Amino acid sequence: MSSGYPAGDAARDRWILARRAPRTILNPRRAYAAHVEPELSEDGDTVDVATIFLTNRECPWRCLMCDLWKNTLEESVPRGAIAGQIRAALAGLPPARRVKLYNAGSFFDPHAIPPEDHAEIAEAVRTFDRVIVEAHPSLVGDSCLGFRDRIAGRLEVAMGLETVHPDVLSRLNKRMTTERFAEAAAFLHGAGIALRVFVLAGLPFVDEEEGIGATRASIAWAFEHGASAVAVIPTRSGNGALDDLAARGEFAEPSLAALEDAVAFGLGLGRGRVFADLWDLERFRRCDACFASRAARLASMNRSQRVSPRTPCASCEGRS
Repeated sequence: MSSGYPAGDAARDRWILARRAPRTILNPRRAYAAHVEPELSEDGDTVDVATIFLTNRECPWRCLMCDLWKNTLEESVPRGAIAGQIRAALAGLPPARRVKLYNAGSFFDPHAIPPEDHAEIAEAVRTFDRVIVEAHPSLVGDSCLGFRDRIAGRLEVAMGLETVHPDVLSRLNKRMTTERFAEAAAFLHGAGIALRVFVLAGLPFVDEEEGIGATRASIAWAFEHGASAVAVIPTRSGNGALDDLAARGEFAEPSLAALEDAVAFGLGLGRGRVFADLWDLERFRRCDACFASRAARLASMNRSQRVSPRTPCASCEGRS
């Protein structure tokens, strides 16, 4: 056990919260960000996807690696606010076929997204052939079925597996086991709801080599449990808690090599789509000589879903 990171859910909550900086001041009636980007669909077509980052109440879980709380509220939003955020965001975006409603937590958390608003939200996204929302496995249940039946397109739920490394998963303070995740995945499959899985590249409490192995195992596990897509997210410091662990030598941001390895491994399985999360990729620059070409390689693999040739580099030999 880490010498500085406590045991027990309540103690970990306090430890994580004590290391936070102030959150961003947001308008509860405006999404805090929105954009459209292309994504290869499960059918092999490139489709435009609108992603709306909804402003709502913070997630009830205090995950060690999470920085999404920075763009959340301390109180629940008023009735109708979420549907209004969606309509306003879509009005400022170009057309798209699919929509992601990402709310920095769980769409089916009634304190974040009022269930009474589901009908109005479904109407706001009725033109999309697929609606993608986030959920903690503990909140996957009948509310998913109700929303599935309200929307015109197909529902897809994105869940954070993070890692199947048993020791690290238990310390992430996510209050989840792989068994509970598997139950939620099976529920979604039985309901005809597509599954997208988030997996971390770069783990606290283990070295990079062990972390790379855990990321590979997590991607394979996600596909074995019905994922149609896996998004690999490089773990970022900056949330206070991880910065503390980094100062203790118990966490380091992953190298680009680790992210490339994860995506190439996942694509090589041939079980489904694998996407690298490229947001703020510049922070992972460790070699000026090859960063641009390696970032382009990751973007190319996201678009094509094929493994691109590695970028040779005389400066870092591709290890950065």
